[in-house]
Parts: sequence; C-alpha cells; structure tokens
Amino acid sequence: MRILAFHLMPYVDINPDFAEKHGGAWVTLPNAYFDRKAGYALYNRFLDELEYADASGFDGVCVNEHHQNGYGLMPMPGVFAGALARRTKGWLALLGRALPLVNNPLNIAEEFAEIDQLTGGRLIAGFVRGIGAEYHSSGVNPTESHDRFHEAHDLIVRAWTEPGPFHFEGKYYDYEYVNTWPRTYQDPHPQIWIPSQGSSETIRFAAAKAHRYTYLQTFSPIAAVAKYMQMYKDEARAQGYEATPDQLGWSVPIYVAATDEQAREEARPHAEMFVNKLLKMEVEMLLPPGYTTLQSMKGVLAAKAGLTVDRTLENLLDTGAFIVGSPKTVREKLVEAQRQIGFGNLLMTIQFGTLPHDLTMNNIKLLAEEVVPFIKEHAGLTTAKPAA
Repeated sequence: MRILAFHLMPYVDINPDFAEKHGGAWVTLPNAYFDRKAGYALYNRFLDELEYADASGFDGVCVNEHHQNGYGLMPMPGVFAGALARRTKGWLALLGRALPLVNNPLNIAEEFAEIDQLTGGRLIAGFVRGIGAEYHSSGVNPTESHDRFHEAHDLIVRAWTEPGPFHFEGKYYDYEYVNTWPRTYQDPHPQIWIPSQGSSETIRFAAAKAHRYTYLQTFSPIAAVAKYMQMYKDEARAQGYEATPDQLGWSVPIYVAATDEQAREEARPHAEMFVNKLLKMEVEMLLPPGYTTLQSMKGVLAAKAGLTVDRTLENLLDTGAFIVGSPKTVREKLVEAQRQIGFGNLLMTIQFGTLPHDLTMNNIKLLAEEVVPFIKEHAGLTTAKPAA
C-alpha cells in the first residue's frame, strides 16, 4: 500500500466575490486577483507543507498541472518537482503533464528524465489529457485531444527506452533526431500513472496489456471510484491478465481533527469554498465539443453529479467525495473503501479550498501519525519503495 500526500496549491487568498462576478476560477478569471507578494508567500508555504508530509511518514508527495485559474497554481509542475527533489526522500509524483497541450513532447521527456536523475529514481510520471478548460487556455483543438495524447505518449516512451538518435514521424510531431539526454534513472523508464475523471477511453488505454499503467480516479463520489476501478479490472481481464492493486489509485480530500464534530466544523467553510467556487465552471468549459465521446461525457457527468447539487459538507461526506472526521472515523472509512475496491495507491489531498496553513499542518500530522500507519497495516499490501 502506497500513500502519498497531494496538494492542489489553490490561491487561498482570493477575494471570495470572484465567483459571483466572473462565474468561476477558470480560464477567464482576471489575473488582477493575483497578488504578487501573496503568491510568493503561498508558494513557499505549499512547499513547506509538502516537505513536512514527506518527513512525517507519507510514502511521497504529489503535484499536478493546471493553467490559468485560481484552483491550482501549478502551470509548470516540474518547477515544484525540482524544488522538492532535494528536500524529500519518498516518491515524487507529477500528476501530471497534459500531453496534448504541448507542441514539443520531447521537452517533457527531458524534463522528467532530469527529475528522475535528480531524485535517484523517485519520479512517478503522470500523463493526462488535461480537463476541458485547459483546451480553452491553450487554444488546442479538443477534437484532437486523444490522438495528440497517444502520439505524444508514444514519442516520450520511445525517447526513454530506445537508443538514439532515431527518427520519429507522426501526424502531429516529426523529429529527425530523437536522442534524449539525460536518460531516465529508472530502467526502462519511470512508472506511468494515468489520472482521470472516468473516461472509458482513458481507462482502456491505461489497462491495455502493453501498458498496465496505474489508473488514478480523481476527485469523485465513492460510487464512481468503485465503478471505474471495476471497469479497469474488467478491461484487464479482457486483455488476458488480472489487474493488481498497484494498478489502481484513488485521490480523495481528507481532513482529520480530534473529534468528528471538530473536523467538520474546521473543514466545512474550506470544503464548500472548494466545490462551490473554485471548482465551478460551465459544462462547455469542462467538456468542450469534441473533447470526449458521448459515452464518456455521460460517465463523467454522472460521476460528478453528487458534486453539483446540494453542495454542503454533508453532501460531500454522504457521497464519499470527501472524508472528514476523527482519526478513528477516517481510518474506518478508508479501510472499508480499500477492502471493497482493492486499490493499492491512496493519494490523500491534504489541503483544499481556503484551508489555512495551521490546519493543513495539523491535518498532515494527524494523518501521518494516526491514519497512515493503520491503513498500511490493515491493507496488507507491500509498499513500493523508490529505486534509490
């Protein structure tokens, strides 16, 4: 069982009137809301929190990628990975890089290889298509999303594994000389994880026999987590093998305090800010035409249904999209979910919405001391260790 700390790095100092004035935190929110000096303090605060999580006993830490929004201040996650590389000892997961959004995937191959070398083989490489809003930010045609993703993926993996130089010629990328320096520390390449909101095409890609990548279900009600992980298992079986727990992961926001009542009181305003304002966007922004198939669109919307009505902390807890309570309550919920679903990777989102530094640090402390060891013991799964 591998348990990592995940940080969304939201702009917690944002004026709460932004949602009413601008409809949400994505793409068109004026960057006049961003205060330069506040940003400096926040970035260093977030790094402090992740370094503390790593030192406290988590198996690693995670950062991710989003663009032009106040929900997550990580347009270039490699910058954070570089900052964390020398100060952490566990796994370092970049979840991920949005492959279709870049014009030169070889830059990602080089960036990830450099981080893998810098960490001595502690990198987990997350590959995503990026949510629909990212296509508005980047100007990339969403109808090309799948094809660009697959071609960029193939190029990066070949760049990591095939001796260079060689010629790569595709529809979107054509390189006369693919000759990546440095090579990755891990042989043949870093672990590849595929985070998703529940796209059936993405699940089939991750579960393909030639890949067997870890599929990570992101922020979703627990029923959707179970559904899509079962879909992965079914696809693996159709491919002729049985999926193992290390191929399944769940990312969920968690908050712990001394009692259930205290935890709910402290988490409530920040969790509700998260779902009601920071996550808010129009459907055409989330799922632009051509971004996904009709089948997958229905699935994603169904998975998010519990997050779009009655947006209270109680609703989030009832659907299992959040886990909040005393250490005992949180342990019981996580052990039961793991027993039923069988995932071997758990990403605990340690900060969400406007959760302040002191509560975030206490959350990390209680999770590391009173939840993580218990989950590992009762999951009965071997913890994967970095290469070096």
